[in-house]
Amino acid sequence: MTGKMAASARSVWSFSARNTGRISGQHFVLVTKCSCSTTAAARPSNAQQLAEKLRAKKEELKSKEREVPKDPIQRRIQELKRYTKQLQNVHPNVLSKALKRGILYQDKNIVVINKPYGLPVHGGPGVKSCITDILPILAKMLYGNKAEPLHLCHRLDKETTGVMVLAREKEMAHQVQELFKTRQVAKKYWAICVGVPMHSAGMIDIPLIEKEVQGQQQHHKMTLAPSYRMENGKTMKIRPNRHAHVAVTQYQVLSRTLSCSFLELQPITGVKHQLRVHLAFGLGCPVLGDHKYSDWNKLAPQKLSSGILKKLGLEKTKTRHLPLHLHAQQLILPPLGSEKQELNLVCKLPHFFVRSLSRLGLEFPEKD
Repeated sequence: MTGKMAASARSVWSFSARNTGRISGQHFVLVTKCSCSTTAAARPSNAQQLAEKLRAKKEELKSKEREVPKDPIQRRIQELKRYTKQLQNVHPNVLSKALKRGILYQDKNIVVINKPYGLPVHGGPGVKSCITDILPILAKMLYGNKAEPLHLCHRLDKETTGVMVLAREKEMAHQVQELFKTRQVAKKYWAICVGVPMHSAGMIDIPLIEKEVQGQQQHHKMTLAPSYRMENGKTMKIRPNRHAHVAVTQYQVLSRTLSCSFLELQPITGVKHQLRVHLAFGLGCPVLGDHKYSDWNKLAPQKLSSGILKKLGLEKTKTRHLPLHLHAQQLILPPLGSEKQELNLVCKLPHFFVRSLSRLGLEFPEKD
């Protein structure tokens, strides 16, 4: 009995010793971890300091954006910049209501809208809102919940404003598209250009082709593909590029100053970026605010003379926010369906365009 009690006591003692050792070890580790974390908390890490600096910088930028510039032109630039950002975050219903309020013409066949600046026609990478996405909503607002979506008849660049035709039915859309394709639609655009054309009126008949631009930023641009070249002072005809597209633009100078001009453009053909390329590379007078075609080799904010910047009230560093001054002012459609009269569709200039005309000393054309 005494032996059993002794053995039992030894086993209890060894169990206590083993567990005490484990507990002590765990306690030591716990204390060590606590002391390490306390030391780390006492000294902020480099990552924490960097995060705090970034937060402070972000807040500083936000506060600068909230500041209202004293100069009215700078205020307008700020408004346009904010508007362009907001446009991509506007709910489709709100955007549809805005387009509905600005309808230029409407009948049983078509709906003609005033396309705003900065709104793309089609979706793509980084595009949150576009016209194709809101066509079903606009149709329901105009014709009831059972209405089928409206259909695109043609397209305008994201930065171009003005007349845009939508069709109620697919068959009518095809009919209007065919009119554009066969050049039966008379089109008139207005543009403010940097520089003055040598001749007050003329025709630019130079084919266009899309090419890749090599450089720091590889990208694609439309460019001229002339079917002739100058050799020893003589014009020599060359073999046309089989990938080039025929492109013809009529132009007339409506108003001019020493440094800029106000042009009326009538595109006979409808090639991608035709007007912008013909003006920039054909006439050497790029559209004001065209940051893509003002320079062939790079994508960069348009370079403007100090005189133009002063008239516009712009700082050199703010030119990237200058909008494209190209407006689809008029479309004349032949009679559609059972109609007997042609449609003369006109859209007034946006406010920023009118302000620029005034600031640059360009005269607004008289009404016909």
